[in-house]
Amino acid sequence: MKNKIIGILFVVTSVFGCKSAKISSSNINKGMTANNVITKHYDNAFDKETISAKLKVKYIGKSNLPGVTASLRVKKDEAIWISIYKLGFPIGKALITPQRVSYYEKINRTYFDGDFTLLSNWLGTELDFDKVQNLLIGQAILNLKNEKFNIGLHQNKYLLKPKKEADLFNIMFLINPDNFKINSQEINQKESNKKLVIGYKDYNKVQGVVFPKEIHIEASDTKNTSLINVNFRSVVFNNPVSFPFSIPNNYKRIKL
Repeated sequence: MKNKIIGILFVVTSVFGCKSAKISSSNINKGMTANNVITKHYDNAFDKETISAKLKVKYIGKSNLPGVTASLRVKKDEAIWISIYKLGFPIGKALITPQRVSYYEKINRTYFDGDFTLLSNWLGTELDFDKVQNLLIGQAILNLKNEKFNIGLHQNKYLLKPKKEADLFNIMFLINPDNFKINSQEINQKESNKKLVIGYKDYNKVQGVVFPKEIHIEASDTKNTSLINVNFRSVVFNNPVSFPFSIPNNYKRIKL
């Protein structure tokens, strides 16, 4: 189970920077249409080329995992690299590209190298590189331009729900009225009763960029609920990044 927990942690990481300004949420415009909100969401999308960040991550589920720290590096649209540490010692790495997911963990000496199916199974919804990247930067993990939405207000946020309910799942988005980033996004799979809720408790302005401060992820089905909290400790944009990754010898491969 621990190797699965560490694998989940590789997927869900994000950041807040030093000397950053806290972003509040108060400027509701009741005349906004759903299309207005969606347009502004994409107009305010993250536009830097790279991210380098330090994180603190905690998992609560069937087997709780004490808090770990992590380094995150992202080259937009190309690669996401994560290295996880416990008490300063490296315990695993992951490299995610648009083509594949690879990770290894030292606790059970296992590794995975394949497509996004494993990550999708863990979080209960279909994932790809763009969805994982959007999760990290406070963007909608689904393309809002592909649907027609009704708009409402909830907790001083814009609430978007599809006008036509999908056969297999329900979706909902809460969008911050000040910066038009996501405050919460929820996907419910009807037949399997699986739910994925991704919440952004706060945003900071880092180097002039609105970026998540903390991500809260809840993945549940009829039997289990897993909670992942990611706190972003520091972040730098547009620095050169590298992605050192090599699966050690004699590790056991995880197969689906």
